[in-house]
Amino acid sequence: MALCDKDIVPGEVLPVVVIGNGPSGICLSYLLSGYAPYLQRDAWHPNPLLNSKLGENTNKSLLEQDLEYLCEGLEGRSTNPVAVLFDSLLLPDSDFGLDHASPLSWRYEPERATPHLVLGRGPPGGAWHAMEGSMLTLSLANWMELPGLKLKEWLREKRRNLRNDRATPAEIASYYQHYVTQMSLGQSFACGTTVTALTWQPGREGEEPCWRVTGQQRSEGEELEVGHTLRQDVPFSISAQNVVLATGTHDIPARLEVEGETLPYVCHSFWELEAAISRGELSQSSDPILVVGAGLTAADAVLAAHHLNTPVYHAFRRSVTDPGLIFNQLPKLLYPEYHKVHQMMSQQQHSSSPQAPTTALGPSGSAPYTGYLSFPRHRVVAFRPDRKCVLESDSGQRSVLQVSMALVLIGSHPNLSFLPEGGRSLSLDPDQPISCRRNPLEVDPFTHQVVGAEGPGLYAMGPLVGENFVRFLKGGALAIASDLSRKQRGEGSGAELSESCRDGHVEDRQTETCVS
Repeated sequence: MALCDKDIVPGEVLPVVVIGNGPSGICLSYLLSGYAPYLQRDAWHPNPLLNSKLGENTNKSLLEQDLEYLCEGLEGRSTNPVAVLFDSLLLPDSDFGLDHASPLSWRYEPERATPHLVLGRGPPGGAWHAMEGSMLTLSLANWMELPGLKLKEWLREKRRNLRNDRATPAEIASYYQHYVTQMSLGQSFACGTTVTALTWQPGREGEEPCWRVTGQQRSEGEELEVGHTLRQDVPFSISAQNVVLATGTHDIPARLEVEGETLPYVCHSFWELEAAISRGELSQSSDPILVVGAGLTAADAVLAAHHLNTPVYHAFRRSVTDPGLIFNQLPKLLYPEYHKVHQMMSQQQHSSSPQAPTTALGPSGSAPYTGYLSFPRHRVVAFRPDRKCVLESDSGQRSVLQVSMALVLIGSHPNLSFLPEGGRSLSLDPDQPISCRRNPLEVDPFTHQVVGAEGPGLYAMGPLVGENFVRFLKGGALAIASDLSRKQRGEGSGAELSESCRDGHVEDRQTETCVS
């Protein structure tokens, strides 16, 4: 997986470079490696409109069809139309708990393959490898799988049956790494790489315009003694016609930017809670922990603490009935643990009544969830050195809570330091940090080309465009692969391209790469 082993030809341009080797990058690599989805013969889809449209071009791969046309009239749990389309084809009616067979079949057509390189800091799977310590289970297993390899079957072959149709993060990370090997994608992956700059090269006289990707790859050097090897960072520079941003958004935890947030007891990741639990620092007799945030990671923290009978204060900015709250968007039957947290948030709220002490965690005789108290529509004002946290409600009322630790779990920002201004100019609101939920990158909805890019051929997918769930990020891979396939066929791009790309400079660049 070292760049020096990639048969690189100096002076030429690689057709595609993908920055990020999580499930987004892996799924795109699968499509770029020559795997194409077709409608199965005599297949049926429960959506009659989509079923009728699919029947019009049964001899064409989905990569060759008009995705915008197929997306018309579809509704789902994503704001990206191709994500809704592909999810509907891979998991028909799954939001209703149904298990319809997918009408798609996958064919390996090597003549379709586009040479590409997937860069990642760690092994294939991206951030999932950082989650391996989690003791909690996540989404439905089939929602986490990638095309062509059933996750449930793979897990059963390994060692166990799924409990409640769930899989752990460690299993998911192992599955993604195995997927790359099973699908023979490894030759396109270069791990241990850190991209430090991405720049558009307009092209001098006689040179083709392209993107320049530069960075470093960690490699094993000479062995100094038994068990000790000298590691070194080897610089690289790659020219590419197209670049895909698939870095995810788990690199930089979001901060409240309030007084005392850097105090030692204030943490910004779930794994710091797990570490405190493993060290035996939390128990039923501990002061409460404060969980700030109303996303799934915050819910995981509440569940972990509740499992230990550690008392929990839970503060968040939204109302529990806010339709934008993630718990109000998840099917209750499919996510019982998160529905339980939502019940706790709803049924055991802090009372603003003067008679109710702000630190009460519910009377043990009547409260359904003892040891838990939620603070809806509250914000943190300050963290004090004596482990007291000051909260303020929408009405201006303040509460002071004594805690053992505080977990600020309000999302994260991607590390796009290799782009000017961290990529802010490419987002919906350039004045705000990029985030999955509030400020994703602005892309063409049907090709995923970045709207504000300095040059053509820059794409984005996954959490960078608002997709936190694996089941939906696969749609970004389909949109990008379809647009790249259209370029290769000489039909131009679905998004606006420069005249040089329209003239067909891309089609001839299918076999060479350049690292200098």
